[in-house]
Amino acid sequence: MKIMTVVGARPQFIKAAALSRVLRREHTEILVHTGQHYDANMSDIFFEEMEIPRPDYHLGISGGSHGEMTGRMLMELEKVAQRENPDALLVYGDTNSTMAAALAAVKLHIPVIHVEAGNRLGTLDNPEEVNRIVTDHVSRLLFCATEDARQKLVREGLGDRAHVVGNIMYDSFLHFADKPWEPRILDHEGRPVPVPAEFYYMTCHRQENAGSDEPLTEILHAMNSLDAPTIYAVHPRNRERALRIRERDGLDNILLTQPVGYSDSVHLTQHAKKIVTDSGGLQCEAFYAGVQCVFILDYVVWPETMVGNRNQLAKPDRADILRKLSAEQTVDPAYRPFGDGHTAEKICDVLREVKL
Repeated sequence: MKIMTVVGARPQFIKAAALSRVLRREHTEILVHTGQHYDANMSDIFFEEMEIPRPDYHLGISGGSHGEMTGRMLMELEKVAQRENPDALLVYGDTNSTMAAALAAVKLHIPVIHVEAGNRLGTLDNPEEVNRIVTDHVSRLLFCATEDARQKLVREGLGDRAHVVGNIMYDSFLHFADKPWEPRILDHEGRPVPVPAEFYYMTCHRQENAGSDEPLTEILHAMNSLDAPTIYAVHPRNRERALRIRERDGLDNILLTQPVGYSDSVHLTQHAKKIVTDSGGLQCEAFYAGVQCVFILDYVVWPETMVGNRNQLAKPDRADILRKLSAEQTVDPAYRPFGDGHTAEKICDVLREVKL
């Protein structure tokens, strides 16, 4: 088949790296980058280090409100789909790029394939929830990371389209976990940041956590009080706020860095004492590595990780974060809800068997 794959954000580059390697053995893939993540450290570095094929189209669409961004993407993706006339369109996850591509394709009667389908938070207050629900309901094939996700689709009447194949992120994690590590971690002046012998690793980018001073101040003060430095890889849109709060409050135990590449992130995850994040992907990677994680959000994203204190929800509150970080973790090595690291092959097996 000729498959048009649309990506736009950092987690999707990681997923595409794993699937494209296998997909291109049997199919022709047209790769479209919407430009949703425009910073070089959020985009270009991933294509380089993960050996993702260069995009056939780069739309350069970023910024603006959700509606503005999605509308511009819808218009441009429709043009590309009409020009390429693919047999199917493939999308990942829950970004504006994902929903815009799915809508453009279904209106042109192009079958949509959704990888990482069926995840639900249970609230439309979250914009990504809207994206994933819309995408699932217009898709022809739904590839689920877990059985729980498939059951959610069954309850929505979509069970006949759903296949449990494992988490494609696990494929990428295993691919990079055993590679030698040469850290390329930079501060905001572009200077190398030495990795301490012991450290905590943090990412925090969601609007509810980093979009105003109060929650981010609470989070940073919690991390600053720990027994080892925290490496905080800062999203470009939060850079000025994080720098200002650190300088204002003298938070010398926080190392602010530029966004890190995937290999660096995997190895930071493996070697961290513990992880604090609001990233759906990083909490899974912490789970794969057996490193305890505190997830700062009001909603459970991956319920499979919330066992034995391996991953715990916390509010953006200093006391709550520290309380969760001090909880004892129990690990059962036999518990593997995300598959065996061969999700890409399983997806291609289904594509071989199912008529779109």
